[in-house]
Amino acid sequence: MNNLNPINYKIHLEPDLNRFKFSGTTEILLEALQPVHEITLNAKELAFWACAVLIDHEFVKCPFSVDPQKEEIKVFLPKEMEGKIVLNITYLGEINDRMAGFYRSRYRSEGKERFCAVTQFEESDARSAFPCFDHPAKKATFDVEMVIDDALIAISNGPITGEKNLGDNKKLVTFRQTPRMSTYLLFFGVGEFEFIEDEGEILIRAGTMPGMTEHAHFALAFGKKALQFCEDYYGQKYPLPKLDLIAIPDFAAGAMENWGVITFRENLLLHYPNITSKAGEQRICEVIAHEIAHQWFGNLVTPSDWKYLWLNESFATYFGYGAVTHYHPEWDIWAEFLHGETHKALDRDALKETVPIELPAGEHVVINASTAPILYNKGGSILRQVAGYIGESDFRKGLRYYLRKHKYACASSSELWEALEEVSEKPATTMMKSWIEQPGHPLVEVARDVDKLVLTQRRFTYLPNESDQAWFIPVSIKIFYESGSSQQITTLMTNKSTHVDISSNTVAYKVNYGQSGFYRVKYREKDNLQELGKRILSKDLLPPEDRWGLQNDLYALVRSGDVSLGDYLNFLSYYKEEDNFLPLISIAGNLFHAYLVLEGTQRQKVASVGKSLLEKVLSRIGYEPDRDIKHTTSILRDHILVHAVIYGSEDATRFTRGKFSSLMRGGSVHSDIMKSIMQVGALNGNRNTFTWFEKRLKSSKTEHERMNILQALGSFGEQASIKRTQQYILDQVPARNKFIPVDSLASNPHAIPSMWEWYVSNVVTLEQFHPIQYERIIEAIIPVCGIGKEKQVRAFFEGYMKQKTKAKDVIKMSLERLEVNSKMRSA
Repeated sequence: MNNLNPINYKIHLEPDLNRFKFSGTTEILLEALQPVHEITLNAKELAFWACAVLIDHEFVKCPFSVDPQKEEIKVFLPKEMEGKIVLNITYLGEINDRMAGFYRSRYRSEGKERFCAVTQFEESDARSAFPCFDHPAKKATFDVEMVIDDALIAISNGPITGEKNLGDNKKLVTFRQTPRMSTYLLFFGVGEFEFIEDEGEILIRAGTMPGMTEHAHFALAFGKKALQFCEDYYGQKYPLPKLDLIAIPDFAAGAMENWGVITFRENLLLHYPNITSKAGEQRICEVIAHEIAHQWFGNLVTPSDWKYLWLNESFATYFGYGAVTHYHPEWDIWAEFLHGETHKALDRDALKETVPIELPAGEHVVINASTAPILYNKGGSILRQVAGYIGESDFRKGLRYYLRKHKYACASSSELWEALEEVSEKPATTMMKSWIEQPGHPLVEVARDVDKLVLTQRRFTYLPNESDQAWFIPVSIKIFYESGSSQQITTLMTNKSTHVDISSNTVAYKVNYGQSGFYRVKYREKDNLQELGKRILSKDLLPPEDRWGLQNDLYALVRSGDVSLGDYLNFLSYYKEEDNFLPLISIAGNLFHAYLVLEGTQRQKVASVGKSLLEKVLSRIGYEPDRDIKHTTSILRDHILVHAVIYGSEDATRFTRGKFSSLMRGGSVHSDIMKSIMQVGALNGNRNTFTWFEKRLKSSKTEHERMNILQALGSFGEQASIKRTQQYILDQVPARNKFIPVDSLASNPHAIPSMWEWYVSNVVTLEQFHPIQYERIIEAIIPVCGIGKEKQVRAFFEGYMKQKTKAKDVIKMSLERLEVNSKMRSA
């Protein structure tokens, strides 16, 4: 259908929130570049009443056929036609409860259960709300109107241009025509929405369910700032007259960048004093900035095919952090980026079962638990790498040129590379192709040969590989001399091996200095690691990013079998005085991973090192949050308190148990440690503790607190309470949050032994969960809970994948993680 292009959709909808049905009429103006006698549109789960085509100012009925398997409707024209064609199609659809397409979301107001109806179309669900050309390259304008109850509010991409009273408690709401855009960015919603506004040059609104707008001021204020940042950085004004930020009670993902009306999970938009933690505040800002960046990357310029989806998500990830750090430099956001994005990407990409950033083309390329870390985390990290290579100024100029050239149109990866290369006069195309088009990332091995460093690259994976891949690697090296001075050297590694000349009085060298490069490093000389270790102790000689990178690369080499666990634990002695968030939160995560995977004396060694290190950190930063403490310190404390208790820290146990006892009696706990206090409370709790959590969950009015409670429910040590939690997940936990307690159970040493059997016993029920939830459950359970049961797990999924395609990519990824962990335990 490349010879058919939509120009405009006129969509008339009449949603019924009592019967959860909607009727619709869609009029499509399209252009046929060649004569056609039939037109094929995407359509899913719609019941069609009639199709007609405009001929000589009159609509003539057309026969049609529907293919549910292909998700298509084929309209047969009465004669061969070309040029401008107008189709009119009437149909009926369901307002479903699956958090996709046009769906209903449940909430309570004035003690009663109520519903709103909203849309979630990315990647390919617009077809379930109206017949269309459901592909990002098929851009068009949209005119939306809705017939709704008088008492309700309608929202769409553009502002309301008119409301007409129809009688019988109904009204017709009409919206301004959208810019030319892709179908997945269209939004319409109806419900009891309430708003607060900021009336500037652009009208910015925050929308909530009834009675919640007072908690949207934080998001509204930062949304205005993020919009200003993006306009300034990209050199392009936001092109719509309004921007809505809407909190939706039931939402499967985190947020969605619909042009002009961004939708969010409630916990990612609403801020509650004394309930929302500092980590929660930061996450709200990151997600808002991410989605507002999409208004340019994805909305203004759209990928010409789903294989270029990284052009949306990688840029939004990178600039989400950029906007936050611009307004909150004191939050150390780029440290969070390395921990939350780059580390996660390196870990996912170290599997043989991975994908390139530029995904293989296809009609249904899906963001899932397998591809998301590559599209978002790795893609954002590669942008940080290329910005460091060509320079921030040229990076910005290149992006402005790219956006200006392709606005309201579509683009591919090559068009971005060409823009960056044109302004920087550096081989951006060659370099970017090596990172975007092939899977995986390199390990750079470094050996000293008298007065030169020999650098060799090969693909890094946790399991052995026979890859012959190579990358164009921007390498930055910090050279330390006997005199105490140092020098930074940069080079572009274009072959599998290269060398760098150094002085004979070099005593140490740190490769990937600043950690902007997306690769692992292995040093052949142990003496060099020892010298770098001494500089870790000095702190001022190596920045936090490099202190993070040294131990994190070393732990990756433990997992690949290149380095022993003992070597890693010994190296951690250089961090005994560490006080920076980035290396400490990484070490805590690595130690806890080792603790879960290992057993016996190996586990005891990890617990001993972890207990000693974390007790020192907690003693230094304090157990109780302080008003003047650094933002990242508060996040670190909440993260490591539970680990310290699990490792046997008496001080941490005494503090957290005391706090939880006070909480159960009605006392208050600081929001920055509430999550960990609840987890420890469950860890040491019983049936009465479970009942207390259950009551608090039912009475809670904030999603942030509900998520904390659900995580705590997965932290019980008592077996009866673990079984009770497992059943509670199936029976009581809302669909949007079912993965939260499962993820907690799958990293709970007391629950791990029973989780595989629980999954197998309930797999039919679990399969009915939202695909994102089901994938996250598989990803959580298999890699650790399957250790010791490898043959059983593999046999189950071999049969499973022969019969079903559900979550196939995530299953393969998780089975490889299981193999990596099993290998580490048996080493």
